[in-house]
Amino acid sequence: MESLKGKIVCITGASAGIGAACAEEFAREGCNLLLIARRKDRIETLAEKLRSSCSINIHTIQLDVRNRTEVERAFSSLPHEWKTIDILVNNAGLARGLAKLHEGDVEDWEEMIDTNIKGLLYVTRCLLPAMVKRNTGHIINIGSIAGHQTYPMGNVYSATKFAVTGLTRSLRMDLLGTAIRVTSVDPGLVETEFSRVRFHGDKERASKTYLGMTPLTGRDVAEAVVFCAARPPHVNINELQLTPTDQATVTMVHRRAT
Repeated sequence: MESLKGKIVCITGASAGIGAACAEEFAREGCNLLLIARRKDRIETLAEKLRSSCSINIHTIQLDVRNRTEVERAFSSLPHEWKTIDILVNNAGLARGLAKLHEGDVEDWEEMIDTNIKGLLYVTRCLLPAMVKRNTGHIINIGSIAGHQTYPMGNVYSATKFAVTGLTRSLRMDLLGTAIRVTSVDPGLVETEFSRVRFHGDKERASKTYLGMTPLTGRDVAEAVVFCAARPPHVNINELQLTPTDQATVTMVHRRAT
């Protein structure tokens, strides 16, 4: 593995789930972290914990990646020592609702499109020019197996993740001839706040998503992200899909009687 110690890693959506797990795994590797999320209290608590346990530097930014003006302002005003970002983990994303297209909530659609696609673009557009100028860096986009397979009533969410897949592949072409690497890590069922968010806080409905099976954890995904980042400079993991052993496709999940 390539040593990641001392590298600056920017993680969006770092307040919980896969984002927080990525922060913990990169911290264990000795990376310095730029943590971005809407929930300031969550990232401050995480930052304090990791500073204490891993003796690393951490800078936090309360930011909604959907707001282009705020994104541009936040990155343009970074302290000088935080401007040389080595790895960007575009993790901020969500699903809202589960409905047939003709019955869907347009506000849910806009939140998913604005976060999953436009937010990823805004952040990447801010950070990538400096990587190109230095001829080094790594963009890691957190996608989904729903960006490779569709499923009933997952229409707009799946469309946003297909967009992430397309953007990741296109970006790799755009950067051909540079030393910048581009990766997409695409998990299946992961037990985080994802389903609770999708169902607008309905904990009972959310819990049924994982009933009778063993899902991935945030740490499982984070370890895959760190694995991709730690490959030698001449090696790029293009796409890495991981699912629970109990999941064969988006819709085929083995569930035990409970």
